[in-house]
Amino acid sequence: MGRQEAQKVQAAQEAAVRAVTVIGLGPMGRAMASTFLGKGYRVTVWNRTAGKADEPAAEGAERAATVHDALAASELVVLSLTDDHAMYAVLEPATEALSGRVLVNLGSHTPQSARDASRWASSHGAAYLTGGVLASPPGIGKPGAAAFYSGPKEAFATHREALEVLTATDYRGADPGLAALYYQAAMDLFWTTVLGWLHALALADAHGVSAAELLPSASSVLAGMPDFLAFYTPRIDAGEHPSDIDRLAMGAASVDHVLRTARDAGVDTSLPKAVLDVFRRGTAAGRADDSVTSLIELLKVPAEVAGPVPGSKHGLR
Repeated sequence: MGRQEAQKVQAAQEAAVRAVTVIGLGPMGRAMASTFLGKGYRVTVWNRTAGKADEPAAEGAERAATVHDALAASELVVLSLTDDHAMYAVLEPATEALSGRVLVNLGSHTPQSARDASRWASSHGAAYLTGGVLASPPGIGKPGAAAFYSGPKEAFATHREALEVLTATDYRGADPGLAALYYQAAMDLFWTTVLGWLHALALADAHGVSAAELLPSASSVLAGMPDFLAFYTPRIDAGEHPSDIDRLAMGAASVDHVLRTARDAGVDTSLPKAVLDVFRRGTAAGRADDSVTSLIELLKVPAEVAGPVPGSKHGLR
């Protein structure tokens, strides 16, 4: 191959790397398409509801007439769909166009559904990367936004620069389920924290205290959580739950007081009841004098397997 031919090949490869297809144009998909366009990428878009492509098309994106055309336009295909069911519904009719593509699924999925989707994509000649985006649409392309990725390392390395146009990237390994695991663990922590905060606000409201008035103390509690987690993490990894700092029995008494406070205030008690049920199952399992972290051993087993707390209906008052 001569020098000119080599330069042409290199230019074609670089152009291909700077091309991306975005399928799914809800708020997140539109934000991604716009961000790619702003960084000089050639962007092709497609959505089942064609009108949702109007905004990115007005910004310079190429509107694909069919999902086949969308897949053919770029090696890198970013999927911003509701879930894996939507992915199959969109791509199943166009499986012959998947060969040679790198599918980056940034919708919601479980670890198992991500592994299933990866096998399905591989069976049609496509590489599959799972993504878990820790940002809202306005945060795409902004500092602080991040996303977990997992799947074939080579595919991730090839397209890392493009993916980092959207967010910082955190590659978790070849198992396509790992990015979904890290994302769902983050959502587990996020949503239970939000619900706990809302319940605390309901308690405060019942006593005439506004959300704004409670905010400083709530923020103080949450600000201390990283240190709390950092202290207990090595103990949990070692399977050790000593009671030198706290005791499960003490924690159960504290949660019982939260439950009583909620009941006395006339607010919903389902959340503290659920928490107290776990604490009481822990004490019934003989861990009253262990750390609260010993509850992780309980949580590793479904409640229906462990059974209710002896002597009470589901361990609740």
